[in-house]
Amino acid sequence: MSGFWQATMDLITSYGSLISLAGLAIFGVMAVNALVAVYFERKVSAFMQDRLGPMEVGIFGFKGGRKFWGGIGQTLADALKLLTKEDVLPDKSDKALMILSPFIIFVGAFVTFVGVPFSSYLLISRFDIGIFFILAMSSVGVVGIILAGWGSNNKWSLYGSLRSAAQIISYEIPAGLSILLVVITAGTLSIHGIVEWQAEHRWFIFHSPFAFIAFFIYFISGVAETNRTPFDIPEAESELVAGWMTEFSGFRWALFFLSEYANMLIISLLASVVFLGGWLSPMAMFDIFPESWMIMDGALWGMFWLLLKAIILIFVMMWFRWTFPRLRVDQLMYLCWKVLLPFSLVNLVAVSIWELLF
Repeated sequence: MSGFWQATMDLITSYGSLISLAGLAIFGVMAVNALVAVYFERKVSAFMQDRLGPMEVGIFGFKGGRKFWGGIGQTLADALKLLTKEDVLPDKSDKALMILSPFIIFVGAFVTFVGVPFSSYLLISRFDIGIFFILAMSSVGVVGIILAGWGSNNKWSLYGSLRSAAQIISYEIPAGLSILLVVITAGTLSIHGIVEWQAEHRWFIFHSPFAFIAFFIYFISGVAETNRTPFDIPEAESELVAGWMTEFSGFRWALFFLSEYANMLIISLLASVVFLGGWLSPMAMFDIFPESWMIMDGALWGMFWLLLKAIILIFVMMWFRWTFPRLRVDQLMYLCWKVLLPFSLVNLVAVSIWELLF
């Protein structure tokens, strides 16, 4: 009997080690993504608006300018500042909620990565209902946002959290309906099943006119769910200071920042998997390249193609920030409930008829 319990404990220990390694890998991806994305966004804004700071600050004696490393010192300094900055909690705030809320938001993004693949072989867990899991877990962060606004005991924070909750819940509906088109067509909730369907037929964005529209509805809804400009109403600096993050500082504020860029990556990876062929190379889809080029289509190349598609979509999100003005609250809700939602419902009916006829 003692041998049985020893074997059980060894099994639990080995599984615990594997889970810890998977968790460290996910956290590493989130941390590196945030650093690279912040640096990338500063470079994009600097090129678009001819800014000097993000282009000039070098590192280790190297000058900046328009070279690749220009501005990298500013990004690293900001990261160190956030990790070492004093963590202040207001006297009249609900300290328990303020301590808990950043971790709820972080865990929502963290757990979502369990179902997000980086290639056909590189993923934490392969679900038969992967799409459902990702959509469900990505909604957990709303709870943390509401608790952060309420616990801060600040009216600007409360306004920002309520705006954010309304915005995220609203735009999840057209986003979910757009992904439902893919589920109906491919006949599966499995991410691998959807990519395999696209390998046999074509990228879903080119499957029908309705799929093309669905991609843009999903992407616009994704930008709104991540509170990015022009949908950054919850963090409207000219109105609400920093929205529901106003009373946070240091490491807790860094968790918000980390989660925001992680959600951008999740939205972009899911759009790439569902609509843009996932880890499939464009060469195999268009069938216009010589057979010798097909060496660029495999396990390692799959990760390259998927990340390349996601990076392009993240760049478009950043491009939006420095191009479009912020929407008013009424305009933001009008776009969701009276434009995107009707189009999504019509799209859903139309693609069902398309599948029956063709």
